[in-house]
Amino acid sequence: MPNLGAPELIIIAVVLIALFGWKKLPDMARSLGRSARVFKSEVDELKKDGKPVPSDASDTTVKGDVIDAEAERRAADARVADAERRAAEARAEADRLRAGNPSATPTSSTESDIRRDTTL
Repeated sequence: MPNLGAPELIIIAVVLIALFGWKKLPDMARSLGRSARVFKSEVDELKKDGKPVPSDASDTTVKGDVIDAEAERRAADARVADAERRAAEARAEADRLRAGNPSATPTSSTESDIRRDTTL
């Protein structure tokens, strides 16, 4: 944290006074002091106990499936390739329809359904 000099502290004080008003600052400082005292006393109590605080995660065992990352990657690549192939077919069909050549053979049954719907 950077060193705070007198000019920085004055600017911070002016901003606090502008934001919260002169009357609320003493109450806020008092509340902050109380909170710091409570926090310090809790930390001291933990040190006096000498017992380490048990972590919730230390006793928890998570059971799960082992995943073959390489197989998952290959499956994802196959899905992407299939999606790209279908997108290319759809682009080709759209280009064919824009060109006004509906008599060309569609590449899939879905495209033939689209052609039938547009010719009605």
